Amino acid sequence: MSYSASTPSLQVNISSKQILAISLPIALAILVPQINFVINNIFLGALSKKALAIGGITGVYYLIFGVMGQGLNNGLQALISRRAGENRVDEIGILFSQGVLISLFLSIFGISFTYLIAPTIFHALLQDADRANIVIEFLKIRIWGIPFLFIYQMRNALLVGTNQSKFLIIGTATEAIINIFFDYSLIFGHFGFTALGIHGAAYASIIAESMGLLVIYLVIHYQKIGERFDLFRKFSFKWDYVQLILTQSMPIIAQYMISIISWEFFYILIEHRGEQSLAVSNSMRNIFGFFGSFTWAFAATSSSMVSNIIGQNMEDKVIPLIVKIMKWSLGFAVLVFILLNVFAHQFLSIYGQGEDFMQEGIPVLRVVSVALLFMSIATVWLNGVTGTGNSSVNLAIEFMAIIIYIVYSYLTIEYYHLPITIGWMCEIIYWISLLIPSYWYIKSMRWKGLKI
Repeated sequence: MSYSASTPSLQVNISSKQILAISLPIALAILVPQINFVINNIFLGALSKKALAIGGITGVYYLIFGVMGQGLNNGLQALISRRAGENRVDEIGILFSQGVLISLFLSIFGISFTYLIAPTIFHALLQDADRANIVIEFLKIRIWGIPFLFIYQMRNALLVGTNQSKFLIIGTATEAIINIFFDYSLIFGHFGFTALGIHGAAYASIIAESMGLLVIYLVIHYQKIGERFDLFRKFSFKWDYVQLILTQSMPIIAQYMISIISWEFFYILIEHRGEQSLAVSNSMRNIFGFFGSFTWAFAATSSSMVSNIIGQNMEDKVIPLIVKIMKWSLGFAVLVFILLNVFAHQFLSIYGQGEDFMQEGIPVLRVVSVALLFMSIATVWLNGVTGTGNSSVNLAIEFMAIIIYIVYSYLTIEYYHLPITIGWMCEIIYWISLLIPSYWYIKSMRWKGLKI
């Protein structure tokens, strides 16, 4: 009997049990680093309000490159899920190895851009020259974590695409524990380490990302996942597979990048309002990330399962599947909505920034809680589009939504100088702008018959 024949099938069904079996481990894997980010910002807030404010700008900048890897991950995941659905296991290892090689080239681009171009951009856009210098110094350290992050993200595509998301939590838990330890040690100078201030957070993150990568690849080795898919013997470039991955991934990479670049634009507008508004908005980013973990997990599940069942020639099951995933996603979002509004003061008090911070932050938090409801629906439908394989449609949908987002942000924050609570309503408008065309495209069935 062949090896592949003696192992469990990689094909999925559309039951709630299957949805939760895939999504909950992904949620935990996303949640752990988000806890990381929150604790990191608690430490920065304890250092100074200026450090917390700067954390918002540097965090979003790093996300711009982080989502390049995430876009590659999502495109690769759709391909691996499709091959799993088609039971073409022999191609999974090839796709994975080519994804790793592409990610290394993307990391070289990210590092080069940060050193050669980013300083000019930040000096031009930030009004406070001292703040701009600190941002640039921080990013020149932090960006060296990008190669570890990118390769780490490729394991997401492999494990989610082959229905083994339960292993995700091991690497992310390791990363979180290490990051918290070194944040505390390097920012403040505990356990014999030199106090590095805000730079300590950058070094801590790099150490954590490298250790998380090491642990997850040890898991892949000892669980014989590498052996099953022949992962580590096919690292020469195969240009036809590279082209296939890039064709699928580049529109998603572009989609994510313009989304995060627009978020950086939003933070630059907020920076013009002063340190407190920037600190409040940075805390909102943490809360968005922390409580959005379940939403993003269901979104990833939507992409993977849609691609898998299309590979099984079950196209008639796509819409019922997306609706079922959406209901689970919305259910978790409603719970989060209630928690955020009932315990708003308690959530913001962890940053230790005083009553003025609370008064400005609580109304914004309530807006964010509403945005999370729309996000929980929109991301599931949008990632359903990704699962169909037509990633160029994702890019078109994102582009239209971002134009609306940027125009609204500029008018409310910069032009009319309205309160930042009104400015943060751009998130609600953004998710609605993504939901409507994604829903329409899936319902139109124009994706039927598309091969990837």
